[in-house]
Amino acid sequence: MHPPDTTAESHASFEQRRTALGRVQAFLHAYPTMVPVVVLGLSLVAFGLIAGERFFSPFNLSLIMQQVTVIGILAAAQSLVILTAGIDLSVAAIMVLTTVAMGQLAVELGLPAGIAIPLGMAVGIACGTLNGLLVTRLKLPPFIVTLGTWNVFFALNLWISGAQSIRSQAIDAQAPMLKVFGQSFGLFGTQFTFGSILLLAIFGALWYLLNRTAWGRHVYAVGDDKDAAELAGIRTDRVLISVYALAGLVCAVGAWAAIGRLGSISPQSFYEGNLQSITAVVIGGISLFGGRGSIMGALIGALIVGVFQSGLRLAGVDVLWQVFAIGWLIIVAVAIDQWIRKVAS
Repeated sequence: MHPPDTTAESHASFEQRRTALGRVQAFLHAYPTMVPVVVLGLSLVAFGLIAGERFFSPFNLSLIMQQVTVIGILAAAQSLVILTAGIDLSVAAIMVLTTVAMGQLAVELGLPAGIAIPLGMAVGIACGTLNGLLVTRLKLPPFIVTLGTWNVFFALNLWISGAQSIRSQAIDAQAPMLKVFGQSFGLFGTQFTFGSILLLAIFGALWYLLNRTAWGRHVYAVGDDKDAAELAGIRTDRVLISVYALAGLVCAVGAWAAIGRLGSISPQSFYEGNLQSITAVVIGGISLFGGRGSIMGALIGALIVGVFQSGLRLAGVDVLWQVFAIGWLIIVAVAIDQWIRKVAS
C-alpha cells in the first residue's frame, strides 16, 4: 500500500490559492476604485468605534466634507494629468495665483465680480496651457516643467499681491460673490457648503468626460502607451495640451471655492496643496504610471485622508502621528498598485 501523495495535495492547494489570488488581482485591475472604497468603509467603522458618537455626529461629518473640498478639487485636476502618465506639481500655485488675480481685479481694481471671476478662470487656463505647451513642444518631463512653473506661479502670486492678503471685510464690501461657495445650508441636521456641492459637480462632470466621450478614451490611451496611441491616429500632443488646460481650469474653479472656504485671499495659502492632491490621487487607486484608475478614486482618496485626520484628532492623536499615518497610507497604496500591475502584465 502506497502512502498518500502529500506533495501532490500541497501543490494542488497552492494552485487553488494562487488562482484565488489571481482572481482578486484581476478584479482589482478591472475595478481599481474598489481598494479605496474598502479602505474608506473600514476607516469609517474603525474610527466610529474609536471616537464613538462624536465621529458620526452631523457636525463632524459635514466638517470633513468641508475640509476636503479644496484639496479634492486639486486632486481632480491632478488626476487628469496623472492619467496621462504625467504629474503636475503646480496645481496649488495655479489655484492661489487665480485667487490673487480674482481678488486684485474685484477688490483692488473694483471690477464687477461677474467680470473678475471669468478673467481669473482665464488665468488658470493660461497657466495650465503653458504647462502643456512646455511638455509637448519642448519635450520636457512633466515633473521638471511643473516643478519650475510651481516656483514661477508662486513668485507671481507674491509680486501681484505685494505679499499682502485681502481681508474678508474687503471682499464682503467689494465682491461678496467671491465667497459664495463658503455659504452653507442645512441638510438632515448637517451644515454643508456650496463648495461641497461644487466638488461633487466637478467630479461628476470629469467622470462623464473621461468615461463617455472620445476625448476621455484618448486620455487613457495616451497614459497607457503614448507611442501606441500615436500609431492609432490619436493626436497625442493635442490631447496632452487639452488635459493640462482643463486641469488649469479646474484649479481656477478651486480658487473660487478656496476664497469661500478661507473667507480671505492669501498669496501664501495652500502651500502644501500639491503634495496633498497627489496623496489623494494615489490613495484613490489612480496609477502613477498612467492609463488606469477612475477619477472618482481621487474623491474617495481625499475623503479617506479627511476621515483619517478627523478620526485621529478625535482620538487624541498628535498631529505628528496623523502625518505619520497618512505617509504609510501612501506607501501601502503605491505597493498595492505595483502588485496589481505586476500580476496583470
